[in-house]
Amino acid sequence: FLRELVSTAVDATSQLKTLARKGEVSGEIGDTTIDIMIDKDAKTLTIRDRGIGMTEEEVKKYLNQVALSSAQDFVDKYKDEASIIGHFGLGFYSAFMVADKVEVVTKSYQDDSTAVRWICEGDPSYEIGEAERDFHGTDVILHISEDSEQYLEEGEISGLLNKYARF
Repeated sequence: FLRELVSTAVDATSQLKTLARKGEVSGEIGDTTIDIMIDKDAKTLTIRDRGIGMTEEEVKKYLNQVALSSAQDFVDKYKDEASIIGHFGLGFYSAFMVADKVEVVTKSYQDDSTAVRWICEGDPSYEIGEAERDFHGTDVILHISEDSEQYLEEGEISGLLNKYARF
């Protein structure tokens, strides 16, 4: 699950860099570091990127239709220049292996975009609405289930990152 979510975050930052090189991003792209944050009190694990982010329409398209992949759409559009690792599709849903609930807070790189929050508890229903976010990119917030609390330990996460996501 962690490799899939980190791969998606890497894709988002790679896509932003490609768009910037093509002159399709206004201003500086800023820091493209991917952060992994643990909050033991809230029992959450957050994967944060500062990549392209998503609009509300893209959230509905890519998160609510499991088999679709925003990365594939991007590759199709920029096939001569993009090197894309994963797919924001089935791999994203691996988060529910360890989480009772998943929140996505995202804001597109596009000028005048509005931040969006999507919340799902692993069933076909979901909530979607506006959110607060000052920068482009996406936070995937896993509300870790009781039987997966080992993923709230820094050593466990570091080990998984070193083993599966060294790229």
